[in-house]
Amino acid sequence: MKGFAHIGVLRALAERGIRPAVYAGTSIGALIAAAAVNGMSADELAQRAEALRRRDLFRINHLGMLMERMRSPSIYLGEPLRAMVDEVVGHGTFEDLATPLLVNTVDLERATRLVWGLPGLRDVPVRDAVYASCALPGFFPPATVGGRVCVDGGVIDNLPAAAAGLGMDAVIAVDVGSGDVRPVPRIGAQGFAAIYMRSATTMMHQLQQQPLARWSGPPMLLIRPKVDSHWLSFAHAEQNVREGYRATTKALEHLEAYLEQPSGVYPRKRIRLHVVREQCIKCGLCVALAPDQMMFDPADGTAVPREEFVEWSAAEGDFVHHCPTSAIKAARLDLVTPGAADGAGRGELLIP
Repeated sequence: MKGFAHIGVLRALAERGIRPAVYAGTSIGALIAAAAVNGMSADELAQRAEALRRRDLFRINHLGMLMERMRSPSIYLGEPLRAMVDEVVGHGTFEDLATPLLVNTVDLERATRLVWGLPGLRDVPVRDAVYASCALPGFFPPATVGGRVCVDGGVIDNLPAAAAGLGMDAVIAVDVGSGDVRPVPRIGAQGFAAIYMRSATTMMHQLQQQPLARWSGPPMLLIRPKVDSHWLSFAHAEQNVREGYRATTKALEHLEAYLEQPSGVYPRKRIRLHVVREQCIKCGLCVALAPDQMMFDPADGTAVPREEFVEWSAAEGDFVHHCPTSAIKAARLDLVTPGAADGAGRGELLIP
């Protein structure tokens, strides 16, 4: 349900007259992208999101669990999800769409990525591909798309920016699934669904970091709304939509300057790195994860930054989060706008 923030993103883009040449998405991102291509407005999508209740989507597959037990394909029935997809996604194949759409899935039998809507992968029903992209493994049954058994594309790539960026002048990427990895106290006591989703978040976050850190495509505006941390909660739909709108409005402030760049991930911020020596246990994990950023102090073996001041996008600095004693501090100093004078809007925020 974090994906409802995408609706706020669409609203902010529409208000500024920005209409993407290509829409792409994974899971609920694919569902909302397909609805937008089908002509559904952000207001209508928001109304549907706020009216949605848990029973509308999650109905336990009692018969399958009873009769097939471990061989049951899913915990929940696929029909409610199918019905929701059919309500917002039009009939026809990808070839029939006026605006190109890319839907990210995973071929479960071949263990490979399949992005429906790319050349040679357009002669399948859009509804089938969108359902498959939303079919979280174990929660919903897989779907057969073009003769292939497919599941949620987030298994490999929750942010299909590389496919979407082919031939584009710029990419607006929205990460609602794995950007925020704040600690979740007592996760072990919250049930198997919460444990599974927390594990999936961790996996997707790591899968996503390296492609973003090495991004060499067109300039990318990376938007990471601070959405509610509960994947399966229906209580914060309106809040998540508002946060998507807020985050996008903020990120678009210097869009023209970003588009003038040949590549890179934006916005970028000036960061001051610091290690609290008393907390450093000299395990070396930060040096192993980021040898270009961190090193050992030859005097005492404490980890220290190679440079005190660095310039990072939201996709960089993940090693800070992995310090087992939170000894590394990253203080955000100011927003770096290409072509603008440094030092504007200076402030400080510690990132744990």
